Amino acid sequence: MEQVAFFDTKPYDKEWFNKLNPGFKFKYHEHKLTADSAGLAAGYKAVVAFVNDTLDKETIDRLCEIGVKLIAMRCAGYNNVDVKYAQGKIDVVRVPTYSPYAVAEHAMALLLTLNRKIHKASNRTRDFNFSLNGLTGFDLHGKTAGIIGTGQIGCIFMDICKGFGMKTIAYDPYPKENSDINYVSLDELFAQSDIISLHCPLTSSTRYIINEDSIKKMKDGVYIINTSRGQLIDSDALVRYLKEHKVGGAGLDVYEEETAFFFEDYSSTVINDDVLSILVSMPNVLMTSHQAFLTNEALQKIAEVTIFNLNQFYNGEELTNRVVI
Repeated sequence: MEQVAFFDTKPYDKEWFNKLNPGFKFKYHEHKLTADSAGLAAGYKAVVAFVNDTLDKETIDRLCEIGVKLIAMRCAGYNNVDVKYAQGKIDVVRVPTYSPYAVAEHAMALLLTLNRKIHKASNRTRDFNFSLNGLTGFDLHGKTAGIIGTGQIGCIFMDICKGFGMKTIAYDPYPKENSDINYVSLDELFAQSDIISLHCPLTSSTRYIINEDSIKKMKDGVYIINTSRGQLIDSDALVRYLKEHKVGGAGLDVYEEETAFFFEDYSSTVINDDVLSILVSMPNVLMTSHQAFLTNEALQKIAEVTIFNLNQFYNGEELTNRVVI
């Protein structure tokens, strides 16, 4: 029975990996995978990691020292992995897609909840406060949604927007050929959009794609939705322009410094991140803790593809989902 070290484990991970496990012996660790915790993988050829694990040069070297041959990311993104450094030392695989519907639907849920103040209304009625003061939103119908990134998730979110009667425009450096997507330049998207939703990967060219300069180009009162990666947005700039009401609202499922906090319970702890504390406290911000992927369908697919990747590795087959740069 092949053994696999599994890091940053949550109960919902165990449920699906145990249910679909064809015979691997998973050693589940609650610790995130870092250079300090890598020693827990001693004696294992493969580790399973997630988005907030730290797969930098130091961690990769430590894994190689103890004989690990495979890093199996149970997610699509791999910006937390130094893939270039890993090449020739250790294989890296991922789950390219799981449920784009889950993420796109969550993006719309953030927008709807933020716009119509559903979360505030729910809290009020639980206290038998039935006042409508301060709960005014706006019609989505007829508004322009600007989608940055037209992969599967971006396209599904675009279709959802069309279902609400919204106009859609998009920016992508690699536009889809023979599509009916209305592509515009990034500056045009900033200038025309009432809502901007981010659906692009984090790269050197997209890091802080939402920054002080780009926000200045946007409509007053623009809503910004991010279910992709936290570092797509300069949080300091976002806070500034939320305070000035240049940005009308922000729906955030990710945060640029989330690694230290997300997926854990800090409800009885004083958070030492001032920007995060400000964002959480602002009435025109709605934050969730990187949960856009969290549906049964997505969790099942993640487990299926990760197990497929592990099977290919242990069977000596070509790795279909190998990460290469």
